[in-house]
Amino acid sequence: MRKLFCFILLNILFGKAVFCQIKDSIQTSPQPYATQKFSSYIAPAVLLSYGTISLLGSNFIRDLDFSTHFELKEDHPNFNVKLDNYMRYAPLVAVYGLDLIGIKAKHSFADRSASLLLSAAIMVTTVSTLKGITNRLRPNGTNNHSYPSGHTATAFMLAEFLNQEYKDRSVWFGIAGYSLAAGTGVFRMYNKAHWISDVVAGAGFGMLATKLAYLAYPKIKKLVLPNSTTNFTLTPSYQQGTAGFSLSYQIGK
Repeated sequence: MRKLFCFILLNILFGKAVFCQIKDSIQTSPQPYATQKFSSYIAPAVLLSYGTISLLGSNFIRDLDFSTHFELKEDHPNFNVKLDNYMRYAPLVAVYGLDLIGIKAKHSFADRSASLLLSAAIMVTTVSTLKGITNRLRPNGTNNHSYPSGHTATAFMLAEFLNQEYKDRSVWFGIAGYSLAAGTGVFRMYNKAHWISDVVAGAGFGMLATKLAYLAYPKIKKLVLPNSTTNFTLTPSYQQGTAGFSLSYQIGK
């Protein structure tokens, strides 16, 4: 019964060949950045609220942390599959991979890469700071950096990145990205690295980081480069049996 409740909870919280020369402009994009609707922040707000409550002493959410962990430990004592170390990056591979094979992302290579870097900066700073402040012991007892889950935050940051770039093409891109991100969180619990509230909070921080980055980036770009154009050229190369890429850029008025 407890497993069924956790499964329903996770679904409620989380459900919502060609090498070529690529030229992109940091000033112009295939489509402009859309205004973030207030309703789009409801999901991360709910996830973060759930995680915050777990920090407020003994309550039903913290009790669920313990009961879920002990049940997973009892049913799968030797579980040790580190797929979560790689699964979290799948949405990132999808964004650039789809673009390379001709399924174009919403924004240019330069714009979406800059937005991604800003998302990562927000997420890493927030998660690292909270890990030190909360000082929560991991279920496996290895250290006191349990809250929130960094793996899950990364996975949901990248899932929202995929959603931002491809949601106008099909809702299924976002669904696939969030499914992989949720899977990352589940593996973190099965590997005894995190409590369920760590995972839920990590999902909230990851989603929010990308949403804030997509909100702030156009304003930052306008402030830093009001009248200039930066052209990027990414060219594949193959010399003496070694494949690679060369990146060049030009900044001008």
